[in-house]
Amino acid sequence: MLYYFYEMNHAALAPWRAVADAGLNFWRNPANPLSGTQLGRSCAASIEMFERTTRRYGKPEFGITDTIVDDDLIAIEEQIALTKPFCKLLNFKKLIEGKQRPQHKLLIVAPMSGHYSTLLRGTVEAMLPHYDVSITDWVDARTVPALEGTFDLDDYVDYVAYFLRHLGPDTSVMAVCQPSVPVMAAVSLMNAAKDPCAPKTMILMGGPIDTRRNPTAVNNLAQEKGSDWFRNNVIMKVPAPHAGMMRDVYPGFLQLGGFMTMNLDRHLDAHRELFWHLVEGDGDSAEKHREFYDEYMSVMDLTAEFYLQTVEKVFVNHDLPKGTLTHRNALVDPSKITQTALMTIEGERDDISGVGQTQAAQDLCTNLAKDKKLHHLQQGVGHYGVFNGSRFRKEIVPRIVEFVNKNAHDRTASKPAAGGRAKTA
Repeated sequence: MLYYFYEMNHAALAPWRAVADAGLNFWRNPANPLSGTQLGRSCAASIEMFERTTRRYGKPEFGITDTIVDDDLIAIEEQIALTKPFCKLLNFKKLIEGKQRPQHKLLIVAPMSGHYSTLLRGTVEAMLPHYDVSITDWVDARTVPALEGTFDLDDYVDYVAYFLRHLGPDTSVMAVCQPSVPVMAAVSLMNAAKDPCAPKTMILMGGPIDTRRNPTAVNNLAQEKGSDWFRNNVIMKVPAPHAGMMRDVYPGFLQLGGFMTMNLDRHLDAHRELFWHLVEGDGDSAEKHREFYDEYMSVMDLTAEFYLQTVEKVFVNHDLPKGTLTHRNALVDPSKITQTALMTIEGERDDISGVGQTQAAQDLCTNLAKDKKLHHLQQGVGHYGVFNGSRFRKEIVPRIVEFVNKNAHDRTASKPAAGGRAKTA
């Protein structure tokens, strides 16, 4: 019933939002002599705060129009390369005149954890100068009709393998946070099958490979509650009039509530600062706040079966590090990874995936040669800084590019090094 109350609340606030829009236009109208006064700015700031806290934030756009390759400004065209019921494969095509050497392809697998793939806009922008970039654009489950069937962890692994085969042999894959486990499963299965489209390199960033290492508050919550608690308390049916009505989902607004309460004081302070920036007429600071929270507050629903399986297999049972993870009744064995080079990246201050959780992937790839392994611990960054921000661009991206380029062009097979540990950057 909570989902229905959530929808009713939005409907009940619609008239008040219309009044707020009219009020905002009045107090910000240049023709209004009071718009530039302290009174005018205070009224406009109050109305905007009401509008922002009651708004339903839609899916943001990537909005990437160009990049720089070899000191040349290159136009970018966002294209839908593939469409499946629960995901679209987006490609950022470089509009280059004349014949150019094709770039190595990079598939970025965005997290399916409540936010849209546009959360990785900075990641895409940083990798575009170096590679032909594609990204998984997961679909809001409430918009997928129930007739399309279910989507679980096995389907997630299938989607990753399907996209890799579509992109072809000269491809690397990057998993940001949540998809680290299904991506590693897909790569393990493709290596075991000697699939020619198995990626050249796999980059796992801030992912929950083994949450028994340095567990965080998120990990402890899942461990304490268990999957049955989540099934009974956070799974709801999509109400009308959404296309996915009657589908069982984990609602995005619940996930957002969890994100907000983890750092509630910080978010309250940020909104208080926004109010005073608006009152003082500090447009630049206010715009930075708007850009961040327009993205942060945009959330999507997840299918119940995918969410519950992730909780159970990744956070409660630890199936992958224990060697019990299966995909459609076939055992997932990371020791079969021998051709795909592995790079793991963690943030020193990560409070979502603790230090050591992603590095655990290195220990699971027991038959991967030492020179095909690399671990990087980035000092001074939290979870978000692992894949975005200034330190990501200046310190992490160069190491990724160096590692990928080395292994993307290495056509020679390395000798296995059983139990070999990764080099540490």
